[in-house]
Amino acid sequence: MVPMVDTAEQAAQLVAATRYPPRGFRGVGGGLTRATRWDAIPDYLARAHETLWSDRQVESRAGVDNAAAIAATEGVDAIFVGPIDLSTGVGHVGNPNHPDVQAMIRHTLEVTKAAGKAAGILAPAEADAKRYAEWGFDFIAVGIDISLLRQAALETVSRYKEDVSRRPRAWDIDATPGQR
Repeated sequence: MVPMVDTAEQAAQLVAATRYPPRGFRGVGGGLTRATRWDAIPDYLARAHETLWSDRQVESRAGVDNAAAIAATEGVDAIFVGPIDLSTGVGHVGNPNHPDVQAMIRHTLEVTKAAGKAAGILAPAEADAKRYAEWGFDFIAVGIDISLLRQAALETVSRYKEDVSRRPRAWDIDATPGQR
């Protein structure tokens, strides 16, 4: 998944960057051993492109305007819409539910599906996720890793916070021995 793809030319270059020659210009390098599962995949260099998933994020007005061409790019398997970046970039800062932004999202979905490609979107709010599922998005990210980690940390701390708050703090204890 590559963010902020605005043109079919960018999409094609990014596809080439994931392919070994002659299909692209990806370097073979030291990662080949792990990628082949330590030589367990026969003819890996010639077949690696068969198993790749190539996802491009549309997150700008230019990306929306060129979404059909991006989706039609050989080697692009899916288009993923980034609603917050899109809404911010088109002047509706942090408001992906603005009618103009929703129209752009729907347009991107429609041209992506017309190209026979999968369409995805980020929708942490349940109502948004349900709406996008009804529209026909193929995959919907309903959480953001760092946000989920933060929420889990806050919930963990809250289980102990009350107990911790009842303990005397070092600066509340009189420094004179024997007096409390």
